[in-house]
Amino acid sequence: MTDEKLLETSEPTTEQALQQWRVAERLVAVARRGKLAAQAAADAAAEAAEAATATAVAAKAALTSMALAETSAAKTAAAARIIVTETGIDLADSQTDQAMSEVAEADAQNRYREAVARAAERR
Repeated sequence: MTDEKLLETSEPTTEQALQQWRVAERLVAVARRGKLAAQAAADAAAEAAEAATATAVAAKAALTSMALAETSAAKTAAAARIIVTETGIDLADSQTDQAMSEVAEADAQNRYREAVARAAERR
């Protein structure tokens, strides 16, 4: 047997065992760091998914709000058109009432003058 084969089959020396232990320690440390990095990445991905879901919910709510606002604006505009029409009708009615009142006043004034004239003629 060669010296190499003898070393492979026999128990390791203290120096070899210490070296193997150090290599194993480094591998464990690297694996732990890798696990921590993977866990941090998984946590970040979960938070990103949660944020994306919240954003989607907010966007849907905004879309619903926009639709409600559009409906409300259309109803407000329709109500405003009705008010404008009704106000125009009210204005026309009030102008007619004013004109009729002025005619009635002028007629009453003429009747009064005629009555005064008749009363003056009787004296």
